[in-house]
Amino acid sequence: MEDDELDPLWSDLDWAMGQLFMMGWEGTEVTPQIRTLIEEHHLGAIILTAKNLKTAHETAKLVQELQTIAHQAGHPVPLLIALDQENGGVNSLFDEDYISQFPSAMGVAATGSLEMAYDVANATAKEVSAVGVNMILGPVLDVLTNARYQPLGVRATGDDAQEVSQYGIAAMNGYKDAGMTTCGKHFPSYGNLDFLGSSLDMPIITETLEQLSLGALVPFRNAIREGIDAIMVGGCAIANAGMNVMHACLSDQVVNELLRNELDFDGVTISECLEMEALSHDIGVRGGTVMAVEAGCDLVLLCRSFAVQQEAISGLKLGVENDMISRERINLSLKRVLKLKSKCTSWQKALNPPGTSFLSTIHPSHLALSTKAYDGSITIMRDKGHLLPLSNTLYPDEDLLLLTPLVKPLPTSAATKALSEQSKLGQENRSQIMSGEGVFRELGRSLARQRHGRLLHTSYTANGVRPVHENLINRAACIIIVTADANRNLYQNGFTKHVSMMCSMLSASGKKKSLIVVSVSSPYDFAMDKSIGTYICTFDFTESAMSALVRALFGEVVPQGTLPGSLRKSRKVQKSRQNWLVESWNQDRDQRGLQALIKAVQKGAPTGQTCALSGATATSFSLSDITFEDESIEEAHYVVRNSSTQALFGFCSTYFYTSLGLGLIGAIFVDPGKRNLSIGHSLHQRAVRGLLQQRNIKKLQLGLGLPGIYLGIPMSDLSEGARLKRWFATNGWDLLSPRSLYTLTIRNLNNWTSPEGLLQSIQMVSFAFDLIHGRENADSVIEHVKAYGSPDILSLYQLALADSKACGIVRAKSPVDGALVGTVIISRPGTQLSSYLPVLLATGETVGGILAPVIPASPQASIVLQGLALLGVRQNKAHGSTTCVLNWVQGEERDVLLGMGFDVLDVFDELSCKPERFNSDNLT
Repeated sequence: MEDDELDPLWSDLDWAMGQLFMMGWEGTEVTPQIRTLIEEHHLGAIILTAKNLKTAHETAKLVQELQTIAHQAGHPVPLLIALDQENGGVNSLFDEDYISQFPSAMGVAATGSLEMAYDVANATAKEVSAVGVNMILGPVLDVLTNARYQPLGVRATGDDAQEVSQYGIAAMNGYKDAGMTTCGKHFPSYGNLDFLGSSLDMPIITETLEQLSLGALVPFRNAIREGIDAIMVGGCAIANAGMNVMHACLSDQVVNELLRNELDFDGVTISECLEMEALSHDIGVRGGTVMAVEAGCDLVLLCRSFAVQQEAISGLKLGVENDMISRERINLSLKRVLKLKSKCTSWQKALNPPGTSFLSTIHPSHLALSTKAYDGSITIMRDKGHLLPLSNTLYPDEDLLLLTPLVKPLPTSAATKALSEQSKLGQENRSQIMSGEGVFRELGRSLARQRHGRLLHTSYTANGVRPVHENLINRAACIIIVTADANRNLYQNGFTKHVSMMCSMLSASGKKKSLIVVSVSSPYDFAMDKSIGTYICTFDFTESAMSALVRALFGEVVPQGTLPGSLRKSRKVQKSRQNWLVESWNQDRDQRGLQALIKAVQKGAPTGQTCALSGATATSFSLSDITFEDESIEEAHYVVRNSSTQALFGFCSTYFYTSLGLGLIGAIFVDPGKRNLSIGHSLHQRAVRGLLQQRNIKKLQLGLGLPGIYLGIPMSDLSEGARLKRWFATNGWDLLSPRSLYTLTIRNLNNWTSPEGLLQSIQMVSFAFDLIHGRENADSVIEHVKAYGSPDILSLYQLALADSKACGIVRAKSPVDGALVGTVIISRPGTQLSSYLPVLLATGETVGGILAPVIPASPQASIVLQGLALLGVRQNKAHGSTTCVLNWVQGEERDVLLGMGFDVLDVFDELSCKPERFNSDNLT
């Protein structure tokens, strides 16, 4: 745009100068001061902050009124309306009915998805555009070179320049595609500031230009190349061998030489707010305004004071009159600003913001995106003790303790800080973000709901661990400590270390004291402190983030987030995934290798824990030699092997019941020396793909009763079970409705006696019990199991009936009509069933079995179970068994049998889901 192309109105100096300022004011309504700035000083750009905004509807009305004032005052072009809406804790506009909350920049990066970064930015821009905003002060392009100690924190993407570039550009494109102009910040960087020594009380950049060029400037250079509209220049000092600058935004070296000439930026440059105390005190606003324009800034930012704003306007005018600033220089910035406005606004658009009618149509999809983004951002940095999810490791009668810090309200932008004091507690409404304490109170309530009230919650301060904390820690089985920027709020670090030490000491004395530390701001609080065994990061402490945290803690979602930058890269190296060649099982080739693999897994089991493979052999997984009535079972097994040595690294068995369309994974295990190399992943994916290729596949199940080796995910060790469940969830399985199955035992039958009164209780209900062997008189049993049992249990009964010398069926009959009300298999030592139920061999040489009770639900089901179990125990004793194994029952049935003297031998969680749950994303 040449000078002769400008509207003649811009030849008036006052009109032209008005376009070079961006100003704000205090209040939620148009004041005489802001009206004067627009009408008399021809102000061309306005910054809105949280201090100006209530609801989305009121914001749209306010912006429309501002634009109307400008239009009626003769402005040739609409006002530029700018807003900080970085998400996380840095938003200016809140309205739970229309405006969605999204994660911070670092939180979005934790999802690992550039598409998510684009979608979140695009959704944010559409929302603020609907209320009349046309410029968003973002993305943040700072690189956290010294991430741990920088106040910018989660507002930045991370410490890797290329990653910051990628996510910054994705966000920028999301904003622009929604019709918004963009402003990268804070040039040259707020990512490595030194706060130790400045006569101006001003943070200092001490990096050399070479260092800046290799790190901090990379995202700005890339964003400029991709077409960013504007860049905000920071107010920090720079002190290095090649540059000595008191305020970057007032320096010709920074703006003209570095940004304009070296980085080739020709868009709009915006100064930091000149009302900053250090700047106004040292230079003065009038002189600072002249310096900013001389340095190359196109928009001078002044956030609050009308008197200061008038001083800045008069200072710029005086600078022109004194020939310090030429008209050509004014026109150069004017043309840049007008070009920027032409991209994002027109009078038709400015005077008619879509408002809440449009917001209501997009809000549901944006809420879904918000939930997806927050769930994807939650990051488990470590879980050494396998404490997660809590639903698997914390018993219902145990207390959970939540310890939260007293924190300031969520941070806002530098401009907002200059404009307003923080809101006081208790002054919240639906258009404002909750204070830290308010959010943590709601977090406590959410945890209490999950725990049916078994939650203890208190706060902690710089006063450290007090007696009230000690008492609560002694009561609780699990403690969650929340930290927020503990590297700068050192009392949080000290408190957490103290509690960690207490938990270690109490655990050593035999008390259960699990500790989980949750960082709700900077993830660097305890990122490198491995003494904190379970460490979770949420990246902000908005209500949305805390809701996602609760979902992650209790297994409703499986956290997939990763820490940004260098920490992400180091973790990726540790968790790199390799695809192994998976081959179909060949009995002649692989039987010896499978037997060796089973022994290796048994040997690798922790001391004192039951291994599900104990007693199993290489033939335990094959059903091919068995003929089943009324059912066709197809089996396909897979191995990862060393073709040179014939050694097996991993094995997986699968079965398909053709008439039911039921596909099952019966076992999957890997050589302990080859774990964490993705062998299990490769086997699992091949197995699922094989089952999905079956015709008429209707359901997938993890765990089965025949072969009864792994009834599901082993859960005897809750920590290891929780880890395995997360692994299977990551690979596509639904964890929401597991079926817990228990194997019980009486280890010394010779000393067992029936509980007093049990026999009389059974006799009182008049059920008839009898014992049959073989197929004669077995039709009623088969029909009963078909009606009330699973297909693998039916197959087990058929095998038992075929092994009449070692197995029998106890039947319970109704005293009314003689109908069967329950059945169970009784087996002697040496039964052929032990080939497929290795638990009958694992617990001793003379083991009797009470297998697969099938009892339909009824008011008398418990007494029927007791009767069947009692007869089974008596039969086992009569056959000379020294140990009895009952395999298997569910939770309520377990409790009934524990009262009879049984102990839990093992427990499994059976999982099932629809085939549609698996897709290309979780089968890669």
